[in-house]
Amino acid sequence: MRILGRGTLRDPDLDGVQVTVTQVHVSPDLRNATAFVVPFGGGTSDALVAALNRASGFFRAQFGRELKLRYVPGIQFQPDRSFDHARRIDQLLQDPRVAPDLARGDKGGGDTGGGSGA
Repeated sequence: MRILGRGTLRDPDLDGVQVTVTQVHVSPDLRNATAFVVPFGGGTSDALVAALNRASGFFRAQFGRELKLRYVPGIQFQPDRSFDHARRIDQLLQDPRVAPDLARGDKGGGDTGGGSGA
């Protein structure tokens, strides 16, 4: 998001902010786009996302100038929670109460339920 680094935004919540865009999903008709973001270096993303959504019209205009598209999609920003989800899964896998289940799975002795028994 080079546009943030230019200092042309008037929103003080976006002044000096660095953002990582992790994914962008564009609708099949190319009319809408959702950008998933996290603050660069971590931190809470709710205030950041609110500020980015307030400036979405400005971003759309800037993208239109730079990308020379026939139609520039409307942009909505959402926090990317996938890192939080991955961290939670990692915590669960490290839990000592889960270790016995993981050890049993490594031995390959469990029934997968896929056979007919014949």
